[in-house]
Amino acid sequence: MNLEFPDADVLRATNEYGIEDLPRFAVARRERELEAVDDIEAAAGAAVDDIDAFDSLPEGAEVAVTAGSRGIHDMPATLSAAVAELQDRGLEPFIIPAMGSHGGATAEGQRETLEALGVTPERMGCEIRSSMAVEAVGEDELGRPVYAAKDALAADAVLLANRVKVHTDFNGAVESGLSKIAVIGLGKHRGAESLHNAAIATEFADVIRDRAAILFEETPIVGGIALLENAADRAAHIEGVPAAEIPEREPELLEQARGYFPQLPVDDLDLLVVDEAGKDKSGTGMDTNVLGRYSFHGEDEPESPSITRVYVRSLTEPSHGNALGVGLADFVHREYVADIDFEDTYVNIVTSGETDRAKLPFVVPDDATAFIVACSTTGIAAPEKLRAARIPSTMEPDALVVSEPIARELADREDVTVGPLEPLSFEDGELPPDPYDRE
Repeated sequence: MNLEFPDADVLRATNEYGIEDLPRFAVARRERELEAVDDIEAAAGAAVDDIDAFDSLPEGAEVAVTAGSRGIHDMPATLSAAVAELQDRGLEPFIIPAMGSHGGATAEGQRETLEALGVTPERMGCEIRSSMAVEAVGEDELGRPVYAAKDALAADAVLLANRVKVHTDFNGAVESGLSKIAVIGLGKHRGAESLHNAAIATEFADVIRDRAAILFEETPIVGGIALLENAADRAAHIEGVPAAEIPEREPELLEQARGYFPQLPVDDLDLLVVDEAGKDKSGTGMDTNVLGRYSFHGEDEPESPSITRVYVRSLTEPSHGNALGVGLADFVHREYVADIDFEDTYVNIVTSGETDRAKLPFVVPDDATAFIVACSTTGIAAPEKLRAARIPSTMEPDALVVSEPIARELADREDVTVGPLEPLSFEDGELPPDPYDRE
């Protein structure tokens, strides 16, 4: 099936506005005082040392170390350092993909996903074992099976490794972190599908904690390395947590992570333009906490920020066509649509359980058309009043290009620098590639 979308002339003729009617724009930058880990390798080695169970493992014992599908800047270095520390102890670590259904729910696809994120046998210094085989190890409180990867069950020990952060689907005492990578990551496709389906029937956080408790009891999980990121996506804290302490410690780490989480410096927008969305930016392509919209069954929408329309320009290459989260947008560039692998996307959507996030938004042929159409679909009285911001991705909400109404507000803030106002420029209908001041 070949879809034909309207061209620019047709869409721009739907109202009387032109590029010249848009407000002027300025480059803006929010500055933060950021905590950061000085030595990633040393911190990762110390995290392994925090887990006493490794002291009692015999020489040559196999340790499965989890690696997820998120684009976490300091995770490859953390994983390789953890592997090196385990090898120095005479153990035999190997990497196991822990990403639910990502990578098309295939063993090779998950291996390729790790390679795209810089997690390779050469860099890790150990084998990567990728398989989708799982085994039921118990039942949750709803009477549904809890799955674990057979590769993990066959190991002498399992070391979880994940970023602890606010989740893109729900709020709770436990969100993204060690428990989630145990339940969804080690559960592979069947575990992820089972959990997300159960979460629609009850509370997401409760299901994760219930199933994680079963996995900690029934599998060789000995602990986890928790990585917290600052607003610049660099490690702010790395800590090893023994398995028995994860249920109590993880909620505390999540609260710490909330303080690091990057948000837009403005919470009232008519239009947010996002240059790149993808699995390396967020599990939902765009972080729902930055957008202020979950679009997940049974979950209340965040009170802020309030963004009327979201326009996404491109899908990142490391996403391999997985466009989960495209339904969070209101407008999407035609080239984004051309890059979608619907098979990979739909497998991930079914596994995650929320079909709204697969809905195809309004497709525009170029950036200029998106701005013109936004003037008629955001409720503004006139184009010059458009409250618009452009960001590289939801991972970088501190680097912006903002319209004049917002620029004047931000100019009064001590933590934001705002450049000169200039007319918005387009070349063949497209915005300039990188206008941000990110030095």
